[in-house]
Amino acid sequence: MLTKFKYASGALLLVLLVGCQEEAKPTSTATKSAPKVEVGVVVIEPQRVELKTELPGRTAASLVAEIRPQVGGLVKQRLFEEGQEVKAGDVLYSLNDSTYVSSYKQAQADLESANAILASARQTDQRFAELRKQNNVSQSASDDAHVAYLEAVASQKKAEAALESAKINLEYTKITSPITGRIGISEVTVGALVTGSQTTAMTTVRSLDPIYVDLSQTSLDQLNQRTLLMGEDIEAGDNEVSLTLEDGSLYSYKGVLKAREVSVDESTGSVTLRAEFPNPDNLLLPGMFVRGLIHESTYSAGILVPQKGVSRDVKGNPIAYVVTADNTIEKRSLKTEKAIGNQWLISSGINAGDKIVVEGSSKVRPGSAVTAVELTFDTQTGSMLEQNEATTSSSN
Repeated sequence: MLTKFKYASGALLLVLLVGCQEEAKPTSTATKSAPKVEVGVVVIEPQRVELKTELPGRTAASLVAEIRPQVGGLVKQRLFEEGQEVKAGDVLYSLNDSTYVSSYKQAQADLESANAILASARQTDQRFAELRKQNNVSQSASDDAHVAYLEAVASQKKAEAALESAKINLEYTKITSPITGRIGISEVTVGALVTGSQTTAMTTVRSLDPIYVDLSQTSLDQLNQRTLLMGEDIEAGDNEVSLTLEDGSLYSYKGVLKAREVSVDESTGSVTLRAEFPNPDNLLLPGMFVRGLIHESTYSAGILVPQKGVSRDVKGNPIAYVVTADNTIEKRSLKTEKAIGNQWLISSGINAGDKIVVEGSSKVRPGSAVTAVELTFDTQTGSMLEQNEATTSSSN
C-alpha cells in the first residue's frame, strides 16, 4: 500500500508541475514588444543651389606679336630692355639704313624727272590741240602729242609709287612694336644679319592685362550641362570664374567666361573654354597651370542631402533611408548629380519634406519601426545638432 501511495503521489506531483509549466509558458512569451530604434533625421527642404564646375587650364596672353624684320640688314641698335613694358609704336631695333636711304633719294630724283617730263608733255599736248583747231598741224601729230602726254602721266604715277615704296622700306629699318605689352628675350644681337623673309622671330611682345585662361572641359560634361539647362527649375549661371593658382592660393580677381571652342579636340575629347581675367600686377604669366571654378547654372529649388545620409548598396548604387509618415523605414534609390561641399545634389529619389536618416542607419532595415529625432545639419562643419541645440548655438 505504501508503495502504491508513493507512486500515486509522484504521479500527482508530476501532473501539477507540468500544469504549472503550461500555465507559466504563455506568461513568459507574452513579454513586452521591443522598444523602437531611435534615429536622427534631417527634413529636406528645397533651396537655391549654384552649380559650379572646376576645370584645369593654362594662362595665355591676350595679344601676342612675334617681332620679325620686313626688310633685310644688319642690326645696328637694340632699343629696349628685355622683360620691360613697351607701348605700341615703340622702336625696338634699328637696322643699318644706308642702302635704303640711297634708294629713297634715287626715287625722289626719278619722281622729279617724271614731273618735269609730264609738265613738258602737257604743254606740247595743249599746243598741238590749239594748232589742230586752226588746222595748222595734222591730226596724226596732235594724237601723238596727246599719247606722249598720257605716257608722261603714267610715268609720273609710277615714280610716285616707287618713292612711296622706298619710303616704306626705309621706315622698316626701324622695327617697332605693334602692340602694348611685356617684351621677352631678344633672339638677335647688334651686328646680326636679318632678312625680310626669315621665320625666326627677333623677340616676342605679349599683352598680359587682361590675360586669358583656357580651361578644358570634356565633351560629355558639356553635353550633360546643356541637357541639364533644358530641365525645369534650372537657369543659366552668370559664367563668373574664380581662379586657384598652382600653390593653392585663390587669385584675388574674378574673371568671366568669354567663349567656348566650337569643335572637340579629337586627341583629348575635350572642349576649350576661354575666360578673361584682369592682371594689373602681372602676377599671371602665360603658360601657368591653374584651376578655374565656373558658375554655369543654378537650381531654383534644388534637393541637397547630407552625405552622411547617403550610402551604397551591394552594386554601388546610391541609396538613402527615409522615415515614412507611419514612422517606418523605407529604402530609396537615388540619382546623384554632384557633390557640393558635404552634401549631395539629388535629381531623383528624394522629395521635399522627406525625413532622411543621418544617424542610426546601421541599426535599421526597410520596414523597421523607429522613433525619429529631427536634427539640424551644419553645412560648414558637417555636424548634426538637435533643434534645441541648433537654436541655442544660433542665438549665441
